[in-house]
Amino acid sequence: MASAPVGEFRMKVPIRVRFRDTDAMGHVNNAVFLTYLEVARENYWRDVMQVPDYRSCGLILARVEIDFRSPAFVGETLEVSLRVCRLGTTSFDFAYLIRERSSQRLVAEARSVQVMYDYEAGRKRPLTDQEIEKMRRFEGEIAP
Repeated sequence: MASAPVGEFRMKVPIRVRFRDTDAMGHVNNAVFLTYLEVARENYWRDVMQVPDYRSCGLILARVEIDFRSPAFVGETLEVSLRVCRLGTTSFDFAYLIRERSSQRLVAEARSVQVMYDYEAGRKRPLTDQEIEKMRRFEGEIAP
């Protein structure tokens, strides 16, 4: 996964590393990074898409990949930057950079695939024109 310049990310979410996030090695456990990405997605969905909670947005997380670059430790503040980097018909991808906030040390890079889902019908659904417009208005140009 190639690094993307921080300037391309308009959404940045600060997360303070808690003691409970760390493992026996003293650094943030790899599984906790999934929660950090989830917090960032929740902020995006609330602030950009104006959806108050996940029950209202109708999506499923289909895939996540994370490349760990350096350890993070209790007491540090991380900054999770994310952006929509691909729009499909029924899915879209987020790209993420996680940096230690004060030094800008790269901690991790990630990518996730979200599939729009109609829970009542039990099947995927297309992104609406309104959803696409909100993403494009916030992000600018997005690759297909």
